[in-house]
Amino acid sequence: MPVGGWSAVSNRGRAMHRDKGLAYCGLACCVCGEGSCAGCRNEGCSGKDWCKNFRCCRQRGLNGCWECIEFPCSGGMLDKIRIRAFAEYIKEHGEEEMMVCLERNERAGMVYHYEGKLVGDYDIPGSIEMIKALIRTGK
Repeated sequence: MPVGGWSAVSNRGRAMHRDKGLAYCGLACCVCGEGSCAGCRNEGCSGKDWCKNFRCCRQRGLNGCWECIEFPCSGGMLDKIRIRAFAEYIKEHGEEEMMVCLERNERAGMVYHYEGKLVGDYDIPGSIEMIKALIRTGK
């Protein structure tokens, strides 16, 4: 059960994998618990064929949705509040700042994915602005 609203699950033994980077949509492959994936932009995601954001960014030569003049669009991964918040944060602050924040937050005990689930501490806040504040401050 979360303590103070955030997970008490230990990150011991988990490390950020910067080489996995960020997905085209803004997902944080670098802190994802899916061990067999090399990262979306490294062509590691097994679901890339169905992913609108992957296909669109590749076709347009973009590093991510946040670089697109039509951002934010709908009908893909950006329909999910956490992912849209991550992409907005990257657009506002850049990829490197996002990576720094994610690494700091992970070291402080924040969990991107709870064991066996595809949700974590960043899914708890109820709005895009609250998720972006959590990324920025870690609380």
